[in-house]
Amino acid sequence: MAGLRLIVGLGNPGAEHARTRHNAGFRFVDALAEQQGVRFGLESKLFGETAKVVIAGQSVWLLKPATYMNLSGKSVNAALRYWKIAPEEALLAHDELDLAPGTARLKFDGGHGGQNGLRDTMQLLGHGKFHRLRIGIGHPGHKDKVTPWVLGRPGKDDEILIGRAIDNAIDALPLAVSGNFMDAMTRLHTVKQG
Repeated sequence: MAGLRLIVGLGNPGAEHARTRHNAGFRFVDALAEQQGVRFGLESKLFGETAKVVIAGQSVWLLKPATYMNLSGKSVNAALRYWKIAPEEALLAHDELDLAPGTARLKFDGGHGGQNGLRDTMQLLGHGKFHRLRIGIGHPGHKDKVTPWVLGRPGKDDEILIGRAIDNAIDALPLAVSGNFMDAMTRLHTVKQG
């Protein structure tokens, strides 16, 4: 399988959303950029901010859509077209209600699971054949509490766990970028918790 050429962090723009659970995807690409000492710059034709990093010897674009979460597909689609990248060479990092904080999982294809950034991207692409990095934020226990939960900030313990999951995902990323997704999954999915 081809490696990765584009990593998209899904989130909501603006300082008021910066540390919310819903912005776990932004946190992931921000951590990658910080690790490599690169800064994001606004790319208006791609409706987002971009940066370029080198992972496993390969150049990889990072993208943070400047649209709101439920319109993320506009930015993702523009970037895929502009850089001539196939959807299966893209990884979308997003928050995941069905995983506990501290857990991150790689996945290819599948549904959107109610995640609005994935839903919009899949609607515009007409399929879901791209990689996802699901960053666990936990579930509030009842569907009526989901919106304030994802738009809220995690407590101190969860904040640390989410950060740890992001670090673990970054450690597994060179394998994924090289196209060794099974090895990347094995490494990430068997990380010792706690």
